[in-house]
Amino acid sequence: MNARFYLVFAALSCLVSVTFGAFGAHALKTMVSPERLTVWHTGVLYQMTHSLGLFMLVAASAHLAPVLQKWAARFLTAGIVIFSGSLYLLVLTNTPVLGAITPIGGVSFLLGWLLLALAACKKQA
Repeated sequence: MNARFYLVFAALSCLVSVTFGAFGAHALKTMVSPERLTVWHTGVLYQMTHSLGLFMLVAASAHLAPVLQKWAARFLTAGIVIFSGSLYLLVLTNTPVLGAITPIGGVSFLLGWLLLALAACKKQA
């Protein structure tokens, strides 16, 4: 696993999450409906949560089976991009069909966490 890539990605993703959270709280709230703003904040929350999860994954690498750890990181990263990204685009473009993509990101999150648990179980002492 390329730990540096995931650390940089996670840090930048946290930066984007904070920026988008502030944008939603200040500028976006005057542009979109309260329902769409709630969707935006869901994207922000999940992006931050899973970005911090990536940090945890890298920090715990000595305790994880490498191949499963690599796939866990890939799925968490894909989940951030697909889940949060689709919600942001949905809100900004008012294109509800983008909501059909969001569950793919959700499944990526689930697989990432499952693989992380398996990586912890499979690590040889």
